[in-house]
Amino acid sequence: MTVSMIAGGFNIYDRIHELNKFKFAYGLEKVFFLDNSFDTWQAKAEKLLGNALNFEVKIEFMIPAGGGCINECFILQTNAGKFFVKRNDASKFPGMLRMEAKGLRLLNEKVNGITPEVIAEYEDRSDLLLILENIEKGKPQKEFWNDFAGRLAAIHRHSNEFFGLEHDNFIGSLPQSNRQHSDWVSFFILERIEPQLKMSIDNKRLPKGIYRVFEKIFLRLPEIFPSEKPALLHGDLWAGNYLSASDGSVRLIDPAIYFGFREMDLAMMKLFGGIDPSFLQHYENIFPLEKEFEKRAGICNLYPLLVHVNLFGGHYASEVKSIVMNFQGR
Repeated sequence: MTVSMIAGGFNIYDRIHELNKFKFAYGLEKVFFLDNSFDTWQAKAEKLLGNALNFEVKIEFMIPAGGGCINECFILQTNAGKFFVKRNDASKFPGMLRMEAKGLRLLNEKVNGITPEVIAEYEDRSDLLLILENIEKGKPQKEFWNDFAGRLAAIHRHSNEFFGLEHDNFIGSLPQSNRQHSDWVSFFILERIEPQLKMSIDNKRLPKGIYRVFEKIFLRLPEIFPSEKPALLHGDLWAGNYLSASDGSVRLIDPAIYFGFREMDLAMMKLFGGIDPSFLQHYENIFPLEKEFEKRAGICNLYPLLVHVNLFGGHYASEVKSIVMNFQGR
């Protein structure tokens, strides 16, 4: 691992001693001094933390952290404790981290403690910043999946008059339209499948002819999806977007929220694996599903798979083709 940065202003010999301890503890190869006299994003983060906490905050260490392939992510060690920060270029993804903050806040408002607390978000012409409570990860305990099922069901029980959301957001780095509809089928077709399908065809990642197959599936969707109220969704619930905190409880991160059909979250969890076999049974004991969820899961997963086609290409296109061809043959 490389890179961590250290704020100046300390006795140099004490600082070298701290650096050596830090490198040993985290296995870092390089540690750099951080000059906060310039208008760096780190200086902006210090100011944001100071405003949030109402006293001067200084960054002592920065530990590179996993955060996917979109944002730069760090754990900030400060004189006020640890914080998790995401950073990106404002010119690339304007509004992205602000929308993520809104999603985290809404989920936490509905189910207290389900996400890291949002400390601050910031956007200017150069930087996007999102500062969060740092969650110390722990090993999932025996009751983790039961707790997870109960808390996800609690999120899903929060409903709305319409499918969609009052604002658009992002899924991964792609814009996600949440224009509201009164029925799930219209929303699924017009705001989820068609934009991603058009993008994949325009970029030649899927053949033009596949659109005709999708049109046939669209005609059958009213008989496929059961009638349910809109449910608040995480929206991007693969294994990398939930974790066990040090106290053993579940935390959700990186949401792409909207009000939709709740099986979208459950199907995506199954798609990318990592869930305990007991999870769905725990969920159904709390909030039963309509029959034949397994048959609908493939149709639900066309959306995240098309997103992956547009982000990464490769074998995801083959998975989309397999689902639509198998469904066409039923």
